[in-house]
Amino acid sequence: MELISGKIISEIKRIEIKEKIFKIKQMTGKVPGLATILVGKNVASQMYIKSKIRACETAGIESFHYNLDEDSSEKEVINLIKNLNNDAKIDGILLQLPLPENKNVRECIGAISPLKDVDGLHPFNVGSLSLSKNWSEIIEKNILVSCTPLGIIHLLHKSNIKIEGKTVVVIGRSNLVGKPLSMLLLASDATVVVAHSRTENLREICKRADILVVAVGKPNFINKDFIKNGATVIDVGINRTIEGLCGDVDFDSVKSMDIKVTPVPGGVGPMTISMLLENSLKAFKNRKN
Repeated sequence: MELISGKIISEIKRIEIKEKIFKIKQMTGKVPGLATILVGKNVASQMYIKSKIRACETAGIESFHYNLDEDSSEKEVINLIKNLNNDAKIDGILLQLPLPENKNVRECIGAISPLKDVDGLHPFNVGSLSLSKNWSEIIEKNILVSCTPLGIIHLLHKSNIKIEGKTVVVIGRSNLVGKPLSMLLLASDATVVVAHSRTENLREICKRADILVVAVGKPNFINKDFIKNGATVIDVGINRTIEGLCGDVDFDSVKSMDIKVTPVPGGVGPMTISMLLENSLKAFKNRKN
């Protein structure tokens, strides 16, 4: 088993972003500004927000955080977003998910300006991604893409793992990971199978994968019986158990296999935050252009 270190690759990426922002500041006196919005007091969300703010500060991105009470109305959330849309200091807006149950996620995400949608969830940006012919077009047009899928593609590229022509199985069909990742993989010329909770013969389907991406949110869901030797396994899951953090892949089960795999923690997680910084820089450039 060979580990794919998202931590190392993400650190290199963050240094690149920091250098780019430093040069922009020298030339223009300006830096990207990222606004984060947290509704309520979800403990996991609070931790994610803190790590994102720290990453922004390290990269030279100006950070603005807004914490709304859990009982804030949907209208209050949308009004805040509209104010941030009109704020010249703000280049990117991130609405931390999940929202409290009484909030309409689609309405709130739809209120974010597509130019400031650093999570890549606005229908305009999702549509731009789905209409892209290939990976080169996605890069050339600076399309804002969901951070975790973008991080996975970057991880594969930097690990010299070939995507073109390969069979990739993605377990999970969420708007945040599964769907946008499948489109990115198609744009990279992979043959993509999207599996989910109702997929029959899942084990046999996974066994055909050259690259297996697991994003189901179930601890140790995938074991060695689902993976062929020589495959690359990307574990997106972050599950908190009594024993501590673990992924969707049963790590102990696959240790003896001839595979490449991302660890949890230290795999996809750091890449997600690095791509948030990347998207903030893209949003800054797109707005200036």
